[in-house]
Amino acid sequence: MTVWTKGLALGAALTTLTAIPSFATETIRATVIDGYPARALWVKEFTEFFIPEVDKKLAETGNYAMDWQESYGGSIVKPRGVLEGIQLGLGDIGIVTTIFHSSKLPSQAISAVTPFVAADARAVAQAVDEIAKEFPTMQNEFEAQDQVYLATGVVLDTYQVFSTEEVSSIADLEGDKVAGAGMNLRYLEGINNAAGVRGGLTDFYNMLQTGLVDHAMLWPEAAATFKIAEVAPYMLKADLGAVNSKTITVNKAYWDGLPEEVQNALTEVSVSYRDHVAGIAMDRAQASRDAYVASGGTIIEVSEEDRAKWAAAIPDIASEWAKTLDDKGEPGSEMLAAYLGKLEAAGYTGVRDWSAGAMAK
Repeated sequence: MTVWTKGLALGAALTTLTAIPSFATETIRATVIDGYPARALWVKEFTEFFIPEVDKKLAETGNYAMDWQESYGGSIVKPRGVLEGIQLGLGDIGIVTTIFHSSKLPSQAISAVTPFVAADARAVAQAVDEIAKEFPTMQNEFEAQDQVYLATGVVLDTYQVFSTEEVSSIADLEGDKVAGAGMNLRYLEGINNAAGVRGGLTDFYNMLQTGLVDHAMLWPEAAATFKIAEVAPYMLKADLGAVNSKTITVNKAYWDGLPEEVQNALTEVSVSYRDHVAGIAMDRAQASRDAYVASGGTIIEVSEEDRAKWAAAIPDIASEWAKTLDDKGEPGSEMLAAYLGKLEAAGYTGVRDWSAGAMAK
């Protein structure tokens, strides 16, 4: 055999050896669903961060590869339908907007019942997710919906109030209609004759444009993404606080069929995604406010005195939340105290002590 032919033979052998892992790789299909459009921050980052990170982890061994099928914007489910869609197996992995499901996922409202505490998505996301890992309540609620909880996400730096007409204080909301989603509608109970109107992020533009509502509670990044300045050119900067509103879940039967290596990759990346999205929300906060102003919006600062008055006027929704869970045999009061303790350790105490009522029971 000549040197040339020996080289060809060796090259062929090496090619065969390097090709072996590709034949050993098992491909696993994963259908990801969300009712919100692909341009929504958390959906965009699922595509651009979550999926590549899982692929990268699995590529370390080459044992498995994911065949991702993404379906967003209502093609399979509407924004409110992700929880049921995952339960029914319409998708394998979903980004559930938990504020739509207060009856099925009551413990997920822990940050929503404690407004005016932390306008920091990173701190709230970490605190809520740690509570979910330390107390079984949150995970059990998803298990009852045939799902496995992976991680909670916070996609907003803080709720603000966007208005069709100029406002200068909380008093200017009296007697008006305000759009919101879920628990934040209860913040209005402390404002005389203010009426909450339930809606979703994709509805707010039309609700404001048609006069169905006078104001809407959302956050600057979403206001920029959904062009809210066109219909609500005034933002009342009240810093109501960051709220966990997105949770990544997996259909239980699908999860049970996954290899442990894939389960571990999904679990680890979910936590990274949690921190990644929260970080983006904070990084974009100022830029989003600037974009709102550049689009014709005006920002009005609420005084600290006004914020304190609003917080004090809200019913004791934190104690109500804790008691509802306590009455079901869940550690609601303990969860509330632990959550607020985590935020305090991170440097956030808020303008109202929401633990006081629960501790006084």
